[in-house]
Amino acid sequence: MVTAHTATASSDADNQHLAETFQVLLATVRRNRPSDDLSIIQQAYDFCREHHAGQKRASGEPFALHPLEVALVLAEMKLDATAIAAGLLHDAVEDTPVTSREISDTFGEQVAHIVDGVTKIEKIQFANREDRQAENVRKMLLAMVSDVRVVLIKLADRLHNMRTLEHLQPERQQAIARETLDIYAPLAHRLGMGKVRSELEDLAFRYVDPYGYEQIRTAVEANRQQGEQFLRSIDATLKEHLAEHNIQARIDWRIKRLYSIYQKLQHQRITVDQVYDLLAVRVITQTVQDCYAVFGLIHSIWRPIPGRIKDFIAMPRPNLYQSLHTTVMAEGGHQFEVQIRTEDMHRVAEEGIAAHWKYKAGGSPVSAKDEQRLAWVRQIVEWQRDMTDPNEFLSTLKIDLYPEEVYTFTPKGKVVVLPKESTPVDFAYAIHTEVGNTCTGAKVNGRMVPLKTRLRNGDIVEIITQNGHTPSRDWLTFVRSSRARNKIKHWLHEHQRERAIEIGRKLLDREARKFKTPLSQVGEAEYQKAATDYGLADAVDMLAGIGFGKFSARQVLNRLVPGSTSTQPPEPETTPGMSDTVRRVYFGKGSDSLTVEGQNDLLVYRARCCNPIRGEEIIGYVTRGKGVAVHARSCPNVQNLLYESDRRIAVEWASMQDDSKPDQRSTYPVKITVFCDDRAGMLREMTAVISDDGTNIRAVDTKAGTGAEAVVEFVVDAADLGHLIRLMNGLRRVPGVREVQRQQKL
Repeated sequence: MVTAHTATASSDADNQHLAETFQVLLATVRRNRPSDDLSIIQQAYDFCREHHAGQKRASGEPFALHPLEVALVLAEMKLDATAIAAGLLHDAVEDTPVTSREISDTFGEQVAHIVDGVTKIEKIQFANREDRQAENVRKMLLAMVSDVRVVLIKLADRLHNMRTLEHLQPERQQAIARETLDIYAPLAHRLGMGKVRSELEDLAFRYVDPYGYEQIRTAVEANRQQGEQFLRSIDATLKEHLAEHNIQARIDWRIKRLYSIYQKLQHQRITVDQVYDLLAVRVITQTVQDCYAVFGLIHSIWRPIPGRIKDFIAMPRPNLYQSLHTTVMAEGGHQFEVQIRTEDMHRVAEEGIAAHWKYKAGGSPVSAKDEQRLAWVRQIVEWQRDMTDPNEFLSTLKIDLYPEEVYTFTPKGKVVVLPKESTPVDFAYAIHTEVGNTCTGAKVNGRMVPLKTRLRNGDIVEIITQNGHTPSRDWLTFVRSSRARNKIKHWLHEHQRERAIEIGRKLLDREARKFKTPLSQVGEAEYQKAATDYGLADAVDMLAGIGFGKFSARQVLNRLVPGSTSTQPPEPETTPGMSDTVRRVYFGKGSDSLTVEGQNDLLVYRARCCNPIRGEEIIGYVTRGKGVAVHARSCPNVQNLLYESDRRIAVEWASMQDDSKPDQRSTYPVKITVFCDDRAGMLREMTAVISDDGTNIRAVDTKAGTGAEAVVEFVVDAADLGHLIRLMNGLRRVPGVREVQRQQKL
């Protein structure tokens, strides 16, 4: 009886919470869009309550609270009733028996289209989680091209999930937080949605690197009171000068976000005290003229830092962000950043594409600025048609989501915006695909330069072409733009594939002659069946696989004519039956813990460029004559290898057989670099951390860094990724340690 009473009380409390949240939602919509018809929102809420009834979230709250909170985020973005209704329904098709047809019949085609774009792909079988993730993102972007509300709902969905992430298991927390940093926060940035991006990054940072998060949070909190006191004095001084010059403006100030500080520490290897823009002031004016007037005024009060002045009003970022940035120095040597923008620029910087996205009853007109924001999405959708590999698509997207820009010019004065550190090859492909393919040289500011030269702001670039010239694979090692990378990969893939098919056909013919098996008697049906067994579309793909070294010709011949290769003893090859000793000598310790899905006659070895260790996500790449090279997914070389998707192969870590005997488990040599204060006793304290963990130290090297910094390199034996992370966190706790990094190459 007590249990039933408790359950009833809990249910009443849940219903009360839902009702109160819904009233907040309605009030927010009425405030932001007073002319919208709220009946579709009420209808969608009732539908959501009915079909999610009885479902619970990991937190124990009713599931219906999640779509309700997502709808509230959308209402705060000032989106229309149709988008909010779709937000309330976004999980209906995925998590209840409701179909897209029911959504369409009840709420109309527009709502159904948005819900379908947000719904994840669940029914299709994929080889791995990465392929599924890539296809879900691809589907979202395709739907977003026709209706941007799809991605706004997806971002609102991810934002609420991140706010409640503490209720999931640590593994799920890590995976979702990493995906948020890799895809959703950059996506919000690309759409100019600074507010959403900032919250997503800080929420994800907490789970991706809990120790780093806590370290930076503690350091910031220790300086917060002093920093806020300093900013209040700056605020008072600035208001006084603005009043003197009759400039209407409001002033905001803040301490830099935790994830933004973390990125700066990682990049520059400095302490929190050395972050020059830890403190920032924002001046929001009425007009552009006032922006430049304030800019001059600030430089008359405080001394500007050379090289820290940026004019994003005259040269907006690709996501249409506009603002003036300068870093100045106050008395006592305190540096702080100032951002100056108009109210409209501020709204665009905070809300991005949601700031001006207006919908009429009859459709969804898109402004010229919104079209400019979406142009990169249309480009990606266009490029993805050339990509057969979903992981290649996802890798390309990640490159394109977070570009820092460099502004270059053609000899005729046309501006060409490229990612930071772009080269003349990137510039050539930005002009036209054929210009890129036939590029042989370049002049920058009138002087001949190598094609790998990094371009800088203001460079005037002239491309030299030659008919018949073709792209070089080496270009992939230095291009920065996704457009150039995709065009080069596409050209190489097409030509490499043609060659692989030719080689595969010759190898199969040679194997057939060796075993006296006439291929003329093998029909199309047998070829198709063999290709299907390998999970391929047709025989041509299978021949390409032989040519790339992914399948052995003998293995394929035996599938085409069962028993044909058993008439003679197998050749004395080094593949099947190779002893563990020989494997280790040739391919390194740890290769015995790797397996290839569905293959038993391929050598597997860990790539030397990244030395993956157990627990890391890995990817296999067939290397002609050497077997399967296994790379960490984070390896920089993977980007360059993915263009030949035919040579990609699924690999995994073999199951652990000796967990009860740690001394028998494989260990992997890993290099760790520590940037620390140059003081007596530092090395002793760090080696004590490693040895106390029972970890073997293979080598130690120390050298002087910049200023009072020392650099210490350890090579240690790590059992797996968890072991390595534990070691690195232990080293970070040593007083005076500034940064600890794993070096992938030994």
